[in-house]
Amino acid sequence: MQKWSEYVELLKQAEPLIDQTTAPVDEQFRADMYRQFAMGLSQAYFLTFMMDPRYPEFIPFENSAFLAQPNPDGIYHACFLDGAGTYKITGERGNCVVAGFATGKKIFGLQDEWGQGFDNYDVDSLDIDADGKFEVIFSEHKPEGWTGNWLYLNPEVDFLMLRQFHYNWGRDVDMRVAVERLDPMPPRPRMSPEEVSAKLTQVMHYPRRLTTTALLSMRRPHDEGFINKAHLHNFQDLGNGDSWPQTYFEMVFDLSKNPDDVLVLETDLPQNVKYWNVQVIDGLWNQVDILYRQSSLNGATAKVDTDGKFRAVLCAKDPGYANWLDTGDHPYGMLIGRWYKADSHPVPDIKVMKRSELEAYLGDRSPRISAEDRAAAMRERLIGSQLRRKW
Repeated sequence: MQKWSEYVELLKQAEPLIDQTTAPVDEQFRADMYRQFAMGLSQAYFLTFMMDPRYPEFIPFENSAFLAQPNPDGIYHACFLDGAGTYKITGERGNCVVAGFATGKKIFGLQDEWGQGFDNYDVDSLDIDADGKFEVIFSEHKPEGWTGNWLYLNPEVDFLMLRQFHYNWGRDVDMRVAVERLDPMPPRPRMSPEEVSAKLTQVMHYPRRLTTTALLSMRRPHDEGFINKAHLHNFQDLGNGDSWPQTYFEMVFDLSKNPDDVLVLETDLPQNVKYWNVQVIDGLWNQVDILYRQSSLNGATAKVDTDGKFRAVLCAKDPGYANWLDTGDHPYGMLIGRWYKADSHPVPDIKVMKRSELEAYLGDRSPRISAEDRAAAMRERLIGSQLRRKW
């Protein structure tokens, strides 16, 4: 093994990334980037030392602590798999609005090249008993004699991700899962010095790799001209498989030039959609504070206007309308929304205007909210977020 200082030296490779951002760079942004590096180190421990396809277990992947553009309604867990292996997942469905498994290889952040998605499976496609319990085997070939749930495992797969999306934070019942490898394995050995060294190297590279992914994901819509203008995207560049039934809308927002500007997002809604939301992302592609800011809205928390459209106001200070998207003091970042299992995929219209023009534009068609009701909603958000399973 190398000396500890030699592993730490690898962290310096992340420093030049500050010059690759599309966001305005100041002392605050630099501090945010350094915080992201620290976040990456924390996440990297789970992804390296706790992930082993021989001895799998689900570990936290993205949540309100690991912020690389997670859906704030979502709780993500992941485990490493060997595509040649046979695995059984035992679980309880709960009642979250979306629950599914995704298989892929090269989960982003652990290597320089992009990953690849394979199959997405809706948990509701499985046979689930009256108590909400299920078992499912993942393997390349269905085991002889097995009559229960079986899902195909591509032999190239090296990880499986569990997604669960919640409309009603803290009131929905979380999904619970456990994974076991059915191929015979010896007792888990103590990690060798060579194995620890390889994993430490991955840990030290992870902040650079994760932040590179984040900055490229910001730069793509920026360079394509989608600044204060929305478009549709599928995120297959980050490994979403073709079978993922979700379409995203996204845009870079820039309110840095005039502090009095606000942004109004206006969109039709699909006639039939299982789940939808919109969220605020900062200039480093992190979800803005999930617990203490109303930085996202979904199909349960959003208020639809009297004409059937959804309108939201993006700004730093509460505009007095229910559908406020709080920038969290980030004048530059992204808006990302999701249409999941929808019969249409509207592209929102975006308008930038002065704060003083907002009331005349929205009038009474958009629901307003009192300070007392806002405080109650924020308290519900705070408590609900913490009641969800993350770890």
